[in-house]
Amino acid sequence: MTSTDTAEGAPEVLVLPTITEVPQGPDGAPLVDGTVEVTLIPVADDSGKERLAALAFTTVPLLVEAMGEHQPWVIVPVNEVGIALSGSGAQAVLIDPQLADGMEEDSTSG
Repeated sequence: MTSTDTAEGAPEVLVLPTITEVPQGPDGAPLVDGTVEVTLIPVADDSGKERLAALAFTTVPLLVEAMGEHQPWVIVPVNEVGIALSGSGAQAVLIDPQLADGMEEDSTSG
């Protein structure tokens, strides 16, 4: 496998919920050369210490199912997620999380 190959079934892009609407190209990639505020939530690690985690979904339908159809989002190539989140405060990424009832309202305000 070369460095440009992906594991069988692994997504090539992730859908990240954002705080506000972001202008997007036809592929869902942001059209801005600046800061995009992604949704971060506090989670407890194995030791009970709280860390900030970015939410990410493997498909738009999974994001809509978890966060609602009005949740703004952007698409980021998997190999650029670390760069995209640098400076955000995210210490982890939760992929395809199942949010508790009412969580989608809490995470989009702010």
